[in-house]
Amino acid sequence: MTGKPTLFAVVAMAIFLPVAIAETPSTASSTQAAPQRNAAGEIVVTFKDAPIGKAMPSYTQGGIAFSLASPPQHTRAQGRIMFFPHLKTNRRGILNAMAKEQDIPVKCQISSGASSVTLVLWGTIGCHAWLEAHDKDGKLLDRAALPDVVPQRKSPSDPIPSFELTVKGNDISFILFGGAPNGSALVADEVRYVPITK
Repeated sequence: MTGKPTLFAVVAMAIFLPVAIAETPSTASSTQAAPQRNAAGEIVVTFKDAPIGKAMPSYTQGGIAFSLASPPQHTRAQGRIMFFPHLKTNRRGILNAMAKEQDIPVKCQISSGASSVTLVLWGTIGCHAWLEAHDKDGKLLDRAALPDVVPQRKSPSDPIPSFELTVKGNDISFILFGGAPNGSALVADEVRYVPITK
């Protein structure tokens, strides 16, 4: 043993401690410039200026709004999300900040609607990962999932591997993502979507 904290311990501290001490979480929004389109015509949203380790009920950026998909079931606390850094990179991503409520997915509402949404994700050891697209009435339009647990780094010096999940539909109103067991974390550090032209 080296005495250094494991990744699980680091993530657990980041999830548990802010939630435990935050008495009056606030909704946040980004002050970043308008998101850019890539060569494929997708709007790309990253979170380089998002507050790390601050539990909050919702977060809005680039025409999309994040929150938990439903209230907590095992506590009276308000549902919260949070940003966490992707270790060994300069990226940061959003996750469910409720340590014992990981069965509640993170919801991402897309104000313009979308025909395709891609998430860049990473997760702690043993996590599964899935992504769903829904219309404004909540109807399931598409679902994508990893066939097994999330990929893991081959060496402690490597960054945790990222992966992508994509869903498509005629008029996607919101997406849901989840798959982490309690005490673990599934993190989205990039959203790419094709907005509906109206």
